[in-house]
Amino acid sequence: MTLTKLSASFYQSHDTLTLAQLLLGCELVHTTAEGTTAGIIVETEGYLTDDPACHAYRRQTVRNAAMFGPAGTLYVYQIYNHYNCINVVTGPEGVGEAILIRALEPTEGLDLMALRRNEAFRTGFARYRHNTIDAETAHGQQNLCNGPGKLTIAMGIDRKQHNGASLTTSELVIRGPVLHDFDMVTTTRIGISHGADLPYRYYIQGNRYVSRK
Repeated sequence: MTLTKLSASFYQSHDTLTLAQLLLGCELVHTTAEGTTAGIIVETEGYLTDDPACHAYRRQTVRNAAMFGPAGTLYVYQIYNHYNCINVVTGPEGVGEAILIRALEPTEGLDLMALRRNEAFRTGFARYRHNTIDAETAHGQQNLCNGPGKLTIAMGIDRKQHNGASLTTSELVIRGPVLHDFDMVTTTRIGISHGADLPYRYYIQGNRYVSRK
């Protein structure tokens, strides 16, 4: 069965938290000259304009400008001066809301994913030991994309290249859904100090690729 990419109207037709749930089970796909990598979205977090944890909470800046674009735009930002995080912009243009993709279940291009992760560690981009392929040996492919920084390395997603790009016209798309029958867990978000009590995190129950249960 050939899956089609999600359309602009799909991103425009749902509010941020609804879309954060609907993206579960869909497949993120990146086609490059190196090859194609893909993974099923198994964990997301929503960030709303009135949410103190949202990058657009105070005002529009050069850094967060992509968040104010049309729904389906990519917002890619960097944390710790090393790791990129990929977000799907949602809501009406000019509002500033997005969904963080936190984890993927790898489905295609696993060798390329592993190569990218290993190269990133070798060159010092991924500094921490748990991000190396050595540490993944005991868990197979489970740790390739089970975190927002890990998945952008594995998928070849770069802030300079992809921030502000469109999921409907670029080589990076979301298609599907691939998974249909699953239970969803709704809980609080991870790694934030503001808005930590808001239940805006969603993941597929029992999926071993989720970053943290």
